[in-house]
Amino acid sequence: MTEKELIIKNSKELDEILHEAEQGGNLVVKDAIKDETVIRKTFEDGKGIFRLFPAFVPRRFGKAGRRLKLHPDDYFAFGMARGSITERWFASTIAAQNGELSKADEGMSYVCVSYDSDEKFSLRDAVKVLGKELVGEELMNKYNGWPMYSKFFDNENPLFHHVHLMFEDAARVGKLGKPECYYFPKQLNNYFGEAGYTYFGFDPDVDPEEVKERIRHFADDDTRITDLSRAYRIELGTGWYTPAGVIHAPASVLTYEPQWNSDVNSVYENIVSGEVYPPEMLDEECPLDKQGDIDYIFSLLDWEKNVDPHYRKHFFRPPVTASESEAYSEKWITYANEYIAAKELTVYPGQTVTIADGAAYGCIFIQGHGKLGCYDAEAATLLRFGQQSTDEFFVSEGAAQKGVTITNLSKVEPLVLLKHFGPNHPDVPKCVCE
Repeated sequence: MTEKELIIKNSKELDEILHEAEQGGNLVVKDAIKDETVIRKTFEDGKGIFRLFPAFVPRRFGKAGRRLKLHPDDYFAFGMARGSITERWFASTIAAQNGELSKADEGMSYVCVSYDSDEKFSLRDAVKVLGKELVGEELMNKYNGWPMYSKFFDNENPLFHHVHLMFEDAARVGKLGKPECYYFPKQLNNYFGEAGYTYFGFDPDVDPEEVKERIRHFADDDTRITDLSRAYRIELGTGWYTPAGVIHAPASVLTYEPQWNSDVNSVYENIVSGEVYPPEMLDEECPLDKQGDIDYIFSLLDWEKNVDPHYRKHFFRPPVTASESEAYSEKWITYANEYIAAKELTVYPGQTVTIADGAAYGCIFIQGHGKLGCYDAEAATLLRFGQQSTDEFFVSEGAAQKGVTITNLSKVEPLVLLKHFGPNHPDVPKCVCE
């Protein structure tokens, strides 16, 4: 079965699993599928654009970096057993794989019906109801819906060395592979946390047996796996592409992460900043008959990419200008892969622009205030957990192709937004230019 066939097959299976959870009453929504009339009216009132409700996600590991614009009192809003909130998810139609205590819809995006009420419905339901009207015919035919999401990753300490499964390996446990991208916005990084560098892969001279020997002792000794890796200092305003199968230990820098519709990994590092991680994190995404099998766990790595001697040349992503004028500048910040893309749009003070894109997208404002289509738009300053915002949106394919009018209402400050796309934007750069 090809990779694309695996994507389609497992997307549909995951959709069925989540539908069963809905029917079982585990989702916090009024109906299994919201009244189609409400969805269509909201879509029409927004002229093909949805305003989304903030989706915060806690993790049972790590320490919150507190750069998510969340109120200081709300970082443990899910309860102490769930850990602190370290992520905010965007344009998400999947739930976070977040342990037995997590809600079935944790991490999923919801659409706000209006500024005047708390009524909302899931973006996932909107895709079901609107289909190609929302995400376009190509994505519906190929992926049965919206195939990516993005997030802000925000830890004060570095994350463990871990690998996201490739599609074939993920399919064995009924999940999808997870290629992902990183971008480091200047607006949200007033400090770098404990470690301003990310480890990618292994040194080209490392032997596979050295890695296996380290992870054999995951349950009884510090693996010190990053002794075998390579670290790269983070440069704000740039990014990286991380293919599925490449092990990495992300920096403690707030990171914008467009990625495939999956939440699956194997953790090779058991102690980070004094925090100890349990042995099951090494093999919890393996078939039952492969758990504890070091050779199988090692096979989750794309070894050739992990020891690429020109890793930076192939996977570092400096911004690439898409278009610009006296009124705005737009840059590709995620590109040169077959899954996901992203742009950063800056509209200068007092300017109005109309920007067309060839595909549907989600977006998040990170600086300034103004208008996006018929909506007020402003970067968040301080959000209470459970409060609406007007900084995140989803733009349908039709609205994107027609062109979205954006106005910067500030006389002095730029208006900046990040736009995340699936694999079908026609203009995304296909390669890394020298």
